[in-house]
Amino acid sequence: MSSFRNVFLSAALLVAATSAFAQTDVKYPGAGRDATAKEVAAWDIDVRPDFKGLPPGSGTVAKGQDIWEAKCANCHGIFGESNEVFSPLIGGTTAEDIKVGRVANLSRSDYPGRTTIMKVPTLSTLWDYINRAMPWNNPKTLKVDEVYSVTAFLLSLANVVPDDFTLSDKNIAEVQKRMPNRNGMSTAHGMWPGKEFGGTGKPDVMPPAVLCMKDCVTEPKVASLLPDFARNAHGNLLEQNRIIGPQRGADTTQPERKAGSPMPPPTAAAPSTAKTAEPASGNKAVLALVQKHSCTACHAIDKKLVGPGFQEIAKKHAGKTDYLAGKIKAGGAGVWGAIPMPAQALSEADAKVIAAWIAQGAAK
Repeated sequence: MSSFRNVFLSAALLVAATSAFAQTDVKYPGAGRDATAKEVAAWDIDVRPDFKGLPPGSGTVAKGQDIWEAKCANCHGIFGESNEVFSPLIGGTTAEDIKVGRVANLSRSDYPGRTTIMKVPTLSTLWDYINRAMPWNNPKTLKVDEVYSVTAFLLSLANVVPDDFTLSDKNIAEVQKRMPNRNGMSTAHGMWPGKEFGGTGKPDVMPPAVLCMKDCVTEPKVASLLPDFARNAHGNLLEQNRIIGPQRGADTTQPERKAGSPMPPPTAAAPSTAKTAEPASGNKAVLALVQKHSCTACHAIDKKLVGPGFQEIAKKHAGKTDYLAGKIKAGGAGVWGAIPMPAQALSEADAKVIAAWIAQGAAK
């Protein structure tokens, strides 16, 4: 797969270069300007399976654990086991998988799930995705050495590297040779006829190919539905989904909409798309503090996100500033469900400011 990707990327770069060359011959007044070399470099951050594009740096497992617990564990679990929100990252691999490069559990139909480390064949994929997309509420904020550290910590959880390991651009290619599913993808099939891809040398369809348009099987209709009695059994799904990203839950307070029928008017509980008012000047500093410490990764002000909304917490613990400050610092699980909140690494002063704001109602 990596060989195919290399050729594919080369072709894509050739097309892009040709397109860029063509654009320099045609000017459109008032329609922008050519990107500078510095601007292009800021976007050119991808890392290939052969590790071309990987920046120099290093990071330890120990440092990665500290970063993980502060910025990653609240969504992905302390040990990468995840929670009710995200799929597990770690699990399902063995020492034998690391030895042979093929995860045996992927061949089992009775295995309960597929973790990231079971599926991903290339270490560059892990490094690249963490670098460009994590944390999900504040992507591209991790420094290069922090990305190396977090990647090293994940690898240590999967026993790919030891607990005292330091991952760097100098040894990452050697670590790739221990990825549990490094041999799990193949191009040895007719889809890629060229021998340079490791294929059979013969395409899937040989000329002269004749279209067969008779005796066709009737196309099945695939559908799923939620029984009426269960539609709103666990509350309105629309309110329980994250406000980030394209997916939205169905408004289960309304009857199921038939295909082609007009959209029903939103219920009063549905999230509003109207522009919210600016927060009062006295709360701006607190809201900035909440954003700074990534509290908004799991908590919205007036609705449930991963954890409860701040205003919901305020109703339950009105006036309890000291209690809330202690919970912020210590973390915990079980009060609002099974999803754990890790201990937060912020100062006592900041914790008390945030706690006081919540205790007073968490006003916008």
